[in-house]
Amino acid sequence: MKPTDQQPHMALALAGGGPLGAIYEIGALMALAEALDGFDFNELDAYVGVSAGSFIAAGLANGLSPAYMYRMFIDSESAEVPFEPGMLLKPAFGEFGRRAATVPALLLDSLHDYVRSPLRQDFVASFQRLSQAIPTGVFNSAGIDEFLTRLFSLPGLTNDFRKLGKRLFLVATDLDSGSSVAFGSKGHDHVPIATAIQASAALPGLFPPVEIDGRWFVDGALKKTLHASVALKEGARLVLCINPLVPFDANLAAHEKHLKRRQLVDGGLPVVLAQTFRAIIHSRMETGLAKYDIEYKDADIILFEPHRDDADMFFNNMFSYADRKRLTEQAYRKTREDLLRRYDDLAPKLARHGVTINRAVLTDPQRSLARRMARLKRRRASAMGLTALRLSDTLDDLERALKRMRRRAAA
Repeated sequence: MKPTDQQPHMALALAGGGPLGAIYEIGALMALAEALDGFDFNELDAYVGVSAGSFIAAGLANGLSPAYMYRMFIDSESAEVPFEPGMLLKPAFGEFGRRAATVPALLLDSLHDYVRSPLRQDFVASFQRLSQAIPTGVFNSAGIDEFLTRLFSLPGLTNDFRKLGKRLFLVATDLDSGSSVAFGSKGHDHVPIATAIQASAALPGLFPPVEIDGRWFVDGALKKTLHASVALKEGARLVLCINPLVPFDANLAAHEKHLKRRQLVDGGLPVVLAQTFRAIIHSRMETGLAKYDIEYKDADIILFEPHRDDADMFFNNMFSYADRKRLTEQAYRKTREDLLRRYDDLAPKLARHGVTINRAVLTDPQRSLARRMARLKRRRASAMGLTALRLSDTLDDLERALKRMRRRAAA
């Protein structure tokens, strides 16, 4: 029986949140990977990713370690295939052009409609159809597909759901029906993984919908925040969930961290919309988790997310990479603190599935993400140096052998 035909026991569900969400998830994964014994993030039975979480889920399912993805997304200079955030901010000129080309026909139809009965037609209503010329997205997401196609072409990786040894589900929303589609599931596993990620991350307004098999898809978070139910329906009994976006509690932040109390309204429309969006999706997620407790009583669902008083995770621009190392370090540290604080509650749940929490790791005051990555970088450099030395020796041996052959041929 193939691995993909077996019922999954352990699974991971990752929510979205743009680049900032991916930064948080990588930091949290680094902390969990070193503290949870028996939970190998590259050997799980099922992975579910939504929006930014689909990037990380696909990488883990392909065998890329959390440390590898740290180098790729956070410390890009040391990565084999570095992720360039600029690819997310390229204007969607193709979409602009297609929409602009429809203006003359729409304008003509609007004029004809108004002139035909000017006394009975409202002027604004007659020209309302011009709204069809507004682009569906500001930025072009084609670079995402190109980058991921290049990444999954590396030796040992695959861009094909059917060739993975694990179950990978990347969720997007069908724009015409409003229904969720889990790419990687039966009937939807022929789509390239890179294209499924592009569709799952197509946040309306920022990126145009993505066409797949004649249908149009947008961000998977439109229906649900986590979609952990995809793994639960497949039979998963332990699902770790990571959600990067939570509403900010200004009162709690002022009280707990002795910060100056701030009124979110002072931040203008972007801050108001960010708080509204986070409150909606978080409330929806809490409702879903409560339902899971009833519908899947024999399963354990464990959620990790930022604290509500975390000003950095709220006020940092989700498309900014300027502070990515600091924010990843913070996510790593906060997740370690969360594990230690919840130890008595989590340890029995995890033990049911053969997973233990390493308290010695969590209580080690010398541990930090920066130190760990520095050690890994030194090991890689040493290994690469040894490989280069061996290659040099091999080439020297080959050159000597060729010289002997030439001398024999001359003799």
